[in-house]
Amino acid sequence: MTYAHRDPALQAVVDRWIPAADRDLTDALLTRLDDDAERLTELAAVADQNPPALRQFDRDGNRIDEIDYHPAYRELCSAAYHDYGLSALSHKPIHGWSTKPPHLAKYLASYLFVQSEFGLACPVSMTDAAARTLRMFGDPETFRPWVDALTSTDPATARTGAMFMTEPQAGTDIAQTSTTAVRDGDTWRLSGKKWFASNPDADVIITLARFPGGAENSTRGVGMFMVPKRLPDGTRNSYTIDRLKDKLGTRSMPSGEVTLDGAYGIQVGELDRGFRQMAEMVNTSRLSNAMRSTALMRRAVRDAVEHTRERVVFGKALFEQPLMRATLLPLLLDAEASLTLVGYSADCLQRADTGDDDARTLIRILTPIAKHHVCKRARTVTGEAMEIRGGNGYIEEWGFAKLVRDAHLGSIWEGSSNVIALDVLRCMRKQQAHRHLATAMLAVLADLGPDCEPGAAVLEERWHRLAARGDDLLAGDDNAAQIACARYTDDLARAVMATLLYDIAAHRIASGGGHRSLLVANAYLTGLDGEPAVAAIDHLDAIVDGTDVDPDTARAAAPRALAGAHR
Repeated sequence: MTYAHRDPALQAVVDRWIPAADRDLTDALLTRLDDDAERLTELAAVADQNPPALRQFDRDGNRIDEIDYHPAYRELCSAAYHDYGLSALSHKPIHGWSTKPPHLAKYLASYLFVQSEFGLACPVSMTDAAARTLRMFGDPETFRPWVDALTSTDPATARTGAMFMTEPQAGTDIAQTSTTAVRDGDTWRLSGKKWFASNPDADVIITLARFPGGAENSTRGVGMFMVPKRLPDGTRNSYTIDRLKDKLGTRSMPSGEVTLDGAYGIQVGELDRGFRQMAEMVNTSRLSNAMRSTALMRRAVRDAVEHTRERVVFGKALFEQPLMRATLLPLLLDAEASLTLVGYSADCLQRADTGDDDARTLIRILTPIAKHHVCKRARTVTGEAMEIRGGNGYIEEWGFAKLVRDAHLGSIWEGSSNVIALDVLRCMRKQQAHRHLATAMLAVLADLGPDCEPGAAVLEERWHRLAARGDDLLAGDDNAAQIACARYTDDLARAVMATLLYDIAAHRIASGGGHRSLLVANAYLTGLDGEPAVAAIDHLDAIVDGTDVDPDTARAAAPRALAGAHR
């Protein structure tokens, strides 16, 4: 059984946005990961039960600040960094590609990996983002060796990255950063405390610090610096890991508190643009956050479906019972819609990196939209899936509790939901991004085939209303706009996902892939209005297994007005 049979939503995204020239290599990589899923899942369970431990001193009393990892975690690291090259995939030819693979191949490979192990995906993402940041903003001659190390798949030369931003008083408000940087010849010395540093023993740290003469109480007074773990002579840099955090989830991966004490650092880019440069790194990581939450949803729903097909209650499998099918359907739809949003966003990022200004504007707003909505939905979907398992779902041995614990991180890390919603509002104010998004989605709807026309008509009206609502937010009172922006962001997310599900459906129908994706799109749109899609409930097997349905069945899942319009 390949990934195509286990995850028809993934198959549809690959078919839609992976270029034909990259298809065979992408399929081969995803199949490898899918075949390795059982081993990786077992390692992840062991690593979660055996979290890392900090050794601050050696037996002679020397400060070493080394972190001891269980062998299971190290084996997971070997798989992620070396076997699959997840942090290298969008930087260099790998896995048979003669050029850099498309961004989407990386996100989809990571999506499969995260279904086994969530915690390690954070360091992998930061390593990837650190390489991208140094390549985009750093002096090429200075940082090329570091970029090469961050993107290496050779265990002898590969290095990992981290991003130290949060301070006791400066998490959301970066202008309150108190870490300072003073010149030391051609380099800098950094001093200050970082409060939530994941992967704290990384080889390459990207961080922010105030520089002499910089603007006070402003992000323009904060510069970006690269702080290596080791100095050029091989000795330890001047910072300490004070303790590791005792976290709710991601227990396999360490997060700690770090004190920089005159640490050697190298300036990255322009001093007064440090925050803007860091925002590029964070934005990339936020899209990875949405991907990881999508993966948790998929894993939770897949396991819940398997349980309901095996569990017999009152003489009938749970999966065959109407209320259970109605319970499973929205969870499946959330997971599939979220993956579609990640797939489209990755494709936008690809186009933005090749100079497409429209795509650059789109990815700027799509990323916080995805981060805000998908990460919150993961908390609900994993929780519902745990309840479906019943009492065993609450027991750690069955894996659901770990998924729920990990799912809560997505809404917090790299910007809590309120911060992200305000970022969407910022995009709207600076770039009229809601208008750009509406224009892009209306263009998608205009290209759909006749089977999708009823749903497209509803969504076209919805997008016009959303664009007008966005205009009203910007024209009105600022306090009112801030109060409303979170709900508005969720409404944008749902409209984007509904639109993209119809785009997938039209593509599948046109390419001979059948009407199963139209069933999904109609059911999702029906769900936005709070109605149960009875046709989708009746044909839940097709949604789960990826089997086809006849066109009339797919159309019948649409909202009542739409289903009648097509008869």
